[in-house]
Amino acid sequence: MTRRKQILLDCCILFLFGAALVRPYFTYKYTNQWPSIESTFISDARFLVEHWPHPRWQPLWYTGTRFDYIYPPALRYGTALLSKVVGFWPVKAYHFYTMFFYSLGIAGVYLLIRAAGRSRGAAWLGAVATAVLSPCFLILREFRLDSGALVPVRLGVLLRYGEGPHITALSLLPFALAFSWRALDQRRPASLALAAIFSAAVVSNNFYGATALAIFYPILLWSFWVTGRRSSMAIPAVAIPALAYGLTAFWMVPSYIRITAQNLQYVALPATNWSIWVAAAVVLAFGLASYKLAGTRPEHTWAVFVAGCLVFFSLYVMGNHFLDFRVGGDPRRLVPEFDLVSILAAVLALEWLWFRPGRARKIVVALLVLVAFFPAKKYVRHAWTVIAPWPDYQSRLEYRVTDWLAQHMPEARVCPSGTLRFWFDAWHSLTELGGGSDQGMLNPLEYVGQWEINAGTDPAIALLWLQAFGVDVMYVAGPNSDQPYKDVQHTDRFAKIGPLLFDDGHGNTLYRIPRRWAPRVRVVDTALLDAQQPPRTIEDVERLRPYVDAIENGPDVPATFERPGTDEMLVRAKLNAGQSVLLQETWDPAWQAWQGDARLRLRKDAMGFMVVDAPPGDGEIRLVFAMPLENRVGWVLTGISFAVLVGLFLQRERTR
Repeated sequence: MTRRKQILLDCCILFLFGAALVRPYFTYKYTNQWPSIESTFISDARFLVEHWPHPRWQPLWYTGTRFDYIYPPALRYGTALLSKVVGFWPVKAYHFYTMFFYSLGIAGVYLLIRAAGRSRGAAWLGAVATAVLSPCFLILREFRLDSGALVPVRLGVLLRYGEGPHITALSLLPFALAFSWRALDQRRPASLALAAIFSAAVVSNNFYGATALAIFYPILLWSFWVTGRRSSMAIPAVAIPALAYGLTAFWMVPSYIRITAQNLQYVALPATNWSIWVAAAVVLAFGLASYKLAGTRPEHTWAVFVAGCLVFFSLYVMGNHFLDFRVGGDPRRLVPEFDLVSILAAVLALEWLWFRPGRARKIVVALLVLVAFFPAKKYVRHAWTVIAPWPDYQSRLEYRVTDWLAQHMPEARVCPSGTLRFWFDAWHSLTELGGGSDQGMLNPLEYVGQWEINAGTDPAIALLWLQAFGVDVMYVAGPNSDQPYKDVQHTDRFAKIGPLLFDDGHGNTLYRIPRRWAPRVRVVDTALLDAQQPPRTIEDVERLRPYVDAIENGPDVPATFERPGTDEMLVRAKLNAGQSVLLQETWDPAWQAWQGDARLRLRKDAMGFMVVDAPPGDGEIRLVFAMPLENRVGWVLTGISFAVLVGLFLQRERTR
């Protein structure tokens, strides 16, 4: 058997081994993990199935946002495609997609170690260890206690907390590194192309996976340069990230990166200056040490790479845990990557010891392996019971409340919280003030306002925020609710605001928010609206009240609103001189307003909503979300990148 066939066979066996460990989860629909954020991706995939192939605007979340902004496309399209082609429910399609790549990632670790020229035994050891062990349990006590039956962290966060995109990206990461290694080492065109494809797949699934790749790849380049000084590596070193970006350019546009960076403040603490200086010092120290110890010694390339990854991931993750080291993002999210590099380092050390002369060393290695794998028996015995299915999902409050809304108030904008917010669009297309997660949010005032709505004490201030956002219904989980996250405090406030609409008898209630007209469109006095200013704080009644007065007590002229599709809105209103149309939908520069063949001025008001300056008279205004220029340029770059990839594969065929 050739080496290539042997590697392929081993990868298939390891994939099946990984799949066997998680076999039941391939077919699960709803599980007992209702607080999990997997609901975000399930809801997103259901929306995509309903509006296939590519809605540009998502009107259900954050008072409207770009569909591309919410999350990278790979998982959402993979899940939706499975649902459409195979007929899986979106929830089952999500579980199948994530379990498939989780299992594939076990084989990916084997492939990475073999691509680096290491022994078959070392590759098997690394892959199996990745499937059943978490070295971080030796250091991070809270992760060990949270794991239950010592479930590996990468599986635990996937099943319990819904980290499907992150773990999928982590599973694809070894493939990206393996083909990058081959491209740098042997300048193989097909390897270069595959490295770019897998790198793009990592980024297209999750940004924490992309963060890990951004750490791994420079270390890989340095390892090759310092140990070999090969000028031939320059072309693949630049071409791989360039092609990877080209493949993602149609969605990862500059404004997407800017919005994602802004939204990061809602889910992660800012970097500290001293951490940046420490990181720079560690980079310099590692560079000097590796240059001195491994310079121009190609046989040490893998050792330099593994050592570098261990140093920097230890600094990023362990430094944060013990010293509050932080250079960006949430370092705790990269614990699965820390596990991976710890396993690679341990396997490297054991391999080195194994091939040293003397039988005693081999006995020591065998004993160390047995000791390391001994705790895994607890996980293997309980591998199929990490989570349990929940067949009667219709009994859950998340379904009961949203199903009532779908039947009685399908057009209402609702302010949900807790797990209801997570699962709000899992079964029906309903409009909520927030969204499945705080990503892709264009209007920061929505995040600010929800703090007061949920945590405030004054019902009058909460009412002003809700009316300013065009909210029709407020969800409140009382003390007796089985809602695990009771975000709304001082729940008695809302009975003073509006009438009770729904009470399931289990502590879950819905209250109507008084608004002048149900459609989220108003004819307003232009000068009065333009005089308003954004709230400075969550209790800024001085600015909130006049804004609400301008939209709720303005001209006595009702307007109608219709949404033919995700990317189009129709408004009909009768305007007099000095009046404009306010649409309580997030403003975005890609929206265009038309009346007949005439394009109208479209701008943003104090709350971040759309204002259309239309001429006096009774007419229909058509709003269209046009593809932004940056996306059109991105599609061109993606097309060019695909053409280059085809050329690389054809070059390989000609060489063969």
